[in-house]
Amino acid sequence: MDLDGKVALVTGGSMGIGTAICLDLAGNGADVALTYRKHGDEAKAIAEKISGMGRKAQTYAVDVSDYEAVQNLAQKIVADFGQLDILINNAGMNWDGVIWKMTEEQWDKVISVDLKGAFNFIRATAPIFREQKSGKIVNITSINGMRGRFGQSNYTAAKAGTIGLTKTVAKELGKSQVNVNAVAPGLIETEMITSMPEDFKQRSRAETAFDRLGTPEEVAHLVTFLCSEKARHITGEVIKVDGGQYI
Repeated sequence: MDLDGKVALVTGGSMGIGTAICLDLAGNGADVALTYRKHGDEAKAIAEKISGMGRKAQTYAVDVSDYEAVQNLAQKIVADFGQLDILINNAGMNWDGVIWKMTEEQWDKVISVDLKGAFNFIRATAPIFREQKSGKIVNITSINGMRGRFGQSNYTAAKAGTIGLTKTVAKELGKSQVNVNAVAPGLIETEMITSMPEDFKQRSRAETAFDRLGTPEEVAHLVTFLCSEKARHITGEVIKVDGGQYI
């Protein structure tokens, strides 16, 4: 999957799935701009790894829910790299609670980061992709946005909204030769799940056909494929990476 000469923007690239995506894209030839909010040292370390692979990398601190900051950042990345070809909306968070206890703050924060954040970056990059008549957008959603999950009404609503956003933007940008797809992981072995109760992880593992959780690299491989010309006739799709957890 030759991505030589391409520039990718990955949101939330300093941890977990985002890190794996950055490294996989770079390993296939792309230069990478990665954003972070809190984990600056980790982001810098990933950028150094990418530089060691012979690709250009730069880190950017941004709150993905801040519309103006995101619009300005997209223009800065184009100025720094000279172009932009790929957008990966990976940044996200969860703040769980059953609906009868969920606060307005919990609801608003997760929706702002997980759904509005994706809108902000698509809004910032769509004019760039339309003008050059090319581009790849991959939104990271979740199987729980397809099926629901107890205690996650805010997260599942945001991820379901991301699926609707993906399909609509695929229609809107298709004539500009821009592919827009979503990847829906199941439970993946990342830093985020270390604090989860062991019985929860065991139940999720038992839901899979393989009796194991996925790895960030397994998600990243699919993302890279969707960013390549091998996937040029795929758009508006939601592809699960869950080891059969959804079924």
